[in-house]
Amino acid sequence: MSTATRQMHLAAHFPGVNNTTVWADPRSGSQIDFSSFEHLARTAERGRFDFFFLAEGLRLREHNGRIHDLDVLGRPESLTVLAALAAVTDRLGLAATVNATFNEPYELARRLATLDHLSEGRAAWNVVTSFDAFTGENFRRGGYLDRADRYTRAAEFVATARELWDTWTPDGTPRPFAHRGQHFAIEGEFTVPRSPQGHPVVIQAGDSPDGREFAASTADIVFTRHGTLESGRAFYADVKARLAKYGREPDQLKIMPGVTFVLGDSDAEAQERAAEIRRRQVSPQNALLALEQVWGRDLSAYDPDGPLPDIDPDPGSSLVQGRVRHGDPLAVAARWRALSEEKGLSIRQTVIETTGRQSFIGSPRTVAEQLTEFVAADAADGFILVPHLTPGGLDDFVDRVVPLLQERGVFRSEYGGPTLRSHLGLAEPVWKG
Repeated sequence: MSTATRQMHLAAHFPGVNNTTVWADPRSGSQIDFSSFEHLARTAERGRFDFFFLAEGLRLREHNGRIHDLDVLGRPESLTVLAALAAVTDRLGLAATVNATFNEPYELARRLATLDHLSEGRAAWNVVTSFDAFTGENFRRGGYLDRADRYTRAAEFVATARELWDTWTPDGTPRPFAHRGQHFAIEGEFTVPRSPQGHPVVIQAGDSPDGREFAASTADIVFTRHGTLESGRAFYADVKARLAKYGREPDQLKIMPGVTFVLGDSDAEAQERAAEIRRRQVSPQNALLALEQVWGRDLSAYDPDGPLPDIDPDPGSSLVQGRVRHGDPLAVAARWRALSEEKGLSIRQTVIETTGRQSFIGSPRTVAEQLTEFVAADAADGFILVPHLTPGGLDDFVDRVVPLLQERGVFRSEYGGPTLRSHLGLAEPVWKG
């Protein structure tokens, strides 16, 4: 397909986690009132987005034994919210993050199939996993699952759910099921007829080699954090190359990085706004918390506007619980020190520079050009946009960038079909009776 006509996919991530949201902004609203979810969903549908994406956490994060995250004051259950949104939207896909470690295939398959029926074919499941005892304590399963088993359980979980969805024939005849595997041994009859999409769309968000393999074998969409052009192209090529092993074509898996954006009337104005947003996202307190996540030590005595600690991280620390530590803490600390020394950065300035999610920054025309370039260069099939304001942070993008993408012919002006699969260009799964 030529770069002039290759279609971009867009999704909206409801903000409120990972210190993205600027809560101090007077325009910031509630992250739990239904009106906030409705506003963002209606905006995304007005922009003809593919789907609305909800994250989910099963335990509030802790720091040194205390709840500290200002970004997670409350996070309601995803499928409940999306069922309500199905009643106030018509075409927008509805994607729920649901954990494959702390749920069971039968009950989750029923809930997802029900959402697909209620929304007339717009449901999606973002499959995530957990192995840590900290989260497991909420389920009386602390430490029961080895880290190495989290993807084997998830793969069997998704396969089992699909077996359940296929127990009803396309003409509406139910059949009994029986599954015997390493993690699940269940049998009976599934209570929900085959849903409008056949199977809800499956999303996956893992970056490890096991995660990439799981995505290639199982997922319809990959939600990745590779937001730069270079890393995006490398990830895209790696995951797409894995598909042939499973008899799949490249267009059967959509790769969509999660990204932020900042708009201004000019590129210079947008850059100024972006710098101010990052300063507000990384307060002095949050800078020390981010540093302690890497160092695994109590660094409260350090000045956020002073230099980085000269002590090494504690790799085995449990000071911070409920957050993922990306990479080797010693290696991360070495990179941060090198950057700090090279540019003369304080703790806060270092955190601002190293922890910011890749953003598209500029005038509406510049951002439209950047997004188009990523897709044309095989760095992404589309994007999951994470606004910095709840719930109105997507408004400017829909009003000012989407029309430019439509003018370029790289994004739809109208929905082509009623289901999420039709938005994504994914065929309905072949019934396996």
